[in-house]
Amino acid sequence: QVQLVESGGGLVQAGGSLRLSCAASGRTIVSYSMGWFRQGPGKEREFVAAISWSGGSTYYADSVKGRFTISRDNAKNTVYLQMNSLKPEDTAVYYCAADSLHSWGGCPKSAGLCYDSWGQGTQVTVSS
Repeated sequence: QVQLVESGGGLVQAGGSLRLSCAASGRTIVSYSMGWFRQGPGKEREFVAAISWSGGSTYYADSVKGRFTISRDNAKNTVYLQMNSLKPEDTAVYYCAADSLHSWGGCPKSAGLCYDSWGQGTQVTVSS
């Protein structure tokens, strides 16, 4: 399995921006689909965004579409989540995940079960 470490979380005011990073080690993620999930206080884990191995395809949850952008730098073995226009309801622990088993269309990218490696998470808190 690949090891994933998220960073870039923190406290930000509503309307602000943060950029999360997910650094992979142990294996190259160049052929993996990658995703971001989050879990807010008292809530279940939910899908945020996913990106294909090449970066040519992306997929977003409706709640973040138009505000968040997922990207990747395969040379750096890193995936990013740019979060703009943050809202208090975006407060959550954000997790990076890797799917090494399926093609982009081979498993619903919003399903956590499709991913076989997970990071420890980074806290994002948005104040009103």
